[in-house]
Amino acid sequence: MPGAVPGAASEVPYPRTDVGPEDDRTSLGELIGELTQDLSKLMRQELELAKAEIREEASKAGKAAGMLGAAGFAGYMTAVLLSLALVFALGAVMPLGWAALIVAALWGIAGFALFSTGRARLRRVSPKPERTIETLKEDAEWARHPTK
Repeated sequence: MPGAVPGAASEVPYPRTDVGPEDDRTSLGELIGELTQDLSKLMRQELELAKAEIREEASKAGKAAGMLGAAGFAGYMTAVLLSLALVFALGAVMPLGWAALIVAALWGIAGFALFSTGRARLRRVSPKPERTIETLKEDAEWARHPTK
């Protein structure tokens, strides 16, 4: 048996050492080509995994958004029905038209307060990603002068 120790009680196989230099050496170009192919395959697989994860998360987000939309509609219906109940409760002590006007005025005041608060907060929003811009400037500076 090739690679076995001759004369031993039981012949134990050892790795072959009689391989020629042309058999165990691959050219540098072939190694780089294989490495490039492997990296390309790895990147494609990672991209496919990322796409699958994004699709799964988008599906979850869509379902959650649907639930939030339904909750918003339920809240809207609750507000309408409570407003009608208030109108009829006030209608027991005053004419129904005045009761409806009072409830509408209350909703108008609440809407104006929410609008004012929302507009003030929107003015404080910056559409630019300030920290990202700053770090990109730092990266560009480092790329120009890497020894600093």
